[in-house]
Amino acid sequence: MLIDQTRLTDFVRRIFTSVGAADDKAAKVARHLVAANLKGHDSHGVGMVPAYVGNIRAGHLDVEAEAELVRDRGAVMLVDGRFGFGQVVGSQATEMAIERARETGMVCMGVRNCHHLGRIGSYGEQCAEAGMVSIHFVNVVGHGPLVSPFAGRERRMSTNPFCCVVPRTDGPPVVLDMATSAIAQGKVRVAYMKEVEVPDGALIDHAGKPTNDPKVMFEEPFGSLGPFGAHKGYGLAVMCELLGGGLAGEWTAQPDRPRENTIVNHMLMLVLDPAAFGSLEGFQQEVTAMVDYLHSTTPAEGVDRVRVPGDPERESLEERSRDGIPIDENSWKGILKAAEVAGVSDAEIAALGA
Repeated sequence: MLIDQTRLTDFVRRIFTSVGAADDKAAKVARHLVAANLKGHDSHGVGMVPAYVGNIRAGHLDVEAEAELVRDRGAVMLVDGRFGFGQVVGSQATEMAIERARETGMVCMGVRNCHHLGRIGSYGEQCAEAGMVSIHFVNVVGHGPLVSPFAGRERRMSTNPFCCVVPRTDGPPVVLDMATSAIAQGKVRVAYMKEVEVPDGALIDHAGKPTNDPKVMFEEPFGSLGPFGAHKGYGLAVMCELLGGGLAGEWTAQPDRPRENTIVNHMLMLVLDPAAFGSLEGFQQEVTAMVDYLHSTTPAEGVDRVRVPGDPERESLEERSRDGIPIDENSWKGILKAAEVAGVSDAEIAALGA
């Protein structure tokens, strides 16, 4: 099914206000989730609504929490999200980092104890809109691990996103935003809901053998996700765990830390004002020339054109803004059930469910 973005945003906002969120916070989270769908990241979109509602009801997600600056040493800052909506406290923390970077040229900020931050690229794009370069190391805890180390078969970490964004004055930013697992767990969830297979090389079963069946992540006997790029993706995942989790959050996936079937993100974020290096114009000229050079590459057989990071999301945004957001039947049923649990009226559910 295809759903208009405005209609879907309003419905998700209504679900969150029904479980006690203030309208402004509910609207921000709804816009963030729908934007993830629009940019093709269904794994981080409205399919997360049932998990959010469940965590609110379980007391794992505080709908009223705001970002709190708990340590300030000039260019080094630490923010506690107090287990609030990641989309709310994450954007508040990013704005703090941007404002400080305007003064100091660069900020290293730790952001800890956030409920699911959603699509990390949104915080990079927030920095890019302010003319800043940003780098983000993120870990994922609060539940059991999902990803096996390179050459192993047992789960030890989660999908641990990495993001880097470069602003452009004469075009859209270059946005690298990726899980360090072969694919995001949310993409496995989407495949499971659609009852389709995942790509080769993403999963192993309980015996450590490659499989394309997403059931291994949701039904016993459990398998695991693998890292992307073999040892290279695994190495980057470890750094996200140690910097995002160990340094910023003081909470990694090691088994002595709590696992309460929730979603907690910690992030180490570097925000840099390119003007601090001197020639902002020279930097932007090089970025533009390099992007143009890459775009000019003759595409391989069967490919329409060469892209840079961020291009696929912009293409998806254009298409889905025009045609609507696709949602599979099982995911949609989950969202409607979450609305019912949240206390949205039958009439409101029926109005959109139609």
